[in-house]
Amino acid sequence: MSRIGKQPVQLPSGVTAAIKGQTVEIKGPKGARSFTATDDVDIVEEDGVLRVKPRGLSKRARQQWGMTRTCIANLVTGVTEGFKKELEIVGVGYRAQVQGKTLKLALGYSHDVDYAIPDGINIACAKPTEIEISGIDEQVVGQVAAEIRNWRRPEPYKGKGVRYKGEYIFRKEGKKK
Repeated sequence: MSRIGKQPVQLPSGVTAAIKGQTVEIKGPKGARSFTATDDVDIVEEDGVLRVKPRGLSKRARQQWGMTRTCIANLVTGVTEGFKKELEIVGVGYRAQVQGKTLKLALGYSHDVDYAIPDGINIACAKPTEIEISGIDEQVVGQVAAEIRNWRRPEPYKGKGVRYKGEYIFRKEGKKK
């Protein structure tokens, strides 16, 4: 039995769910998102609560049960609160700024890196060394953060680079004479 799958998904006030076959569409104050489940599970709405039930006792049905419930819960969280990732930039002369729909990064290269901000994603730079990425789709927010981090990953000797806020970088000792 799936411990996660058994839990119902509460629909807060202002959030509506429409179930059409295996597709669930969630609408809330921040937007609308949809998810299509596999045929191994049933999705039922009853008095402001969404429940996911497996259609059998096969291993695949039990796997899809918990995953489907989590994906639906993430849709509800996205349209109500949204998701946010924060990045820190460490290094002399490393900085970021938003210009329209472009994020300009100075990361020690001979040129600035221009990152086009995808639709549905908001990027804010409160300080030149902090980047805040927010949106209603958890996967896209994480993907954007990973792509920005990949331009200059934190290195272990001086710790310079783009890192997630609060990320621990294992530091190495340099050469000894």
